[in-house]
Amino acid sequence: MTSMNIPATQNHEWGFWGTMAEHAAVAWPIASKAIHDATDADRHAVRAFLDSRYGRHFADGVNNQMHGGASLTDAIAKTAAEWMGWRITRRMSRETGIPAGLPYLTGLVMNEAITAEFQED
Repeated sequence: MTSMNIPATQNHEWGFWGTMAEHAAVAWPIASKAIHDATDADRHAVRAFLDSRYGRHFADGVNNQMHGGASLTDAIAKTAAEWMGWRITRRMSRETGIPAGLPYLTGLVMNEAITAEFQED
């Protein structure tokens, strides 16, 4: 995924972009690539995730890593790895329909892509 094909945010106020504030413009393509590489999701699914409330939580993880001394790139990589290490629980599966056991990041990216697709119709 190159910078040429990374869709721009559609949510400048909230989600990942809003939470990353002054780091947003630099962080967006790095996070987009990291999430794509981790989940193999298409670019529009990654944008839907980053623009969602879960994108905001992902940004919180990145900011926490940066406050701990990590560079922006390392903070994004560490947060992506952490989210890939977590699994969708049975409870969350019942609440969202995301299959239990999937990596958390993969499940949420897929879920937000589906939600965005339904909102477009």
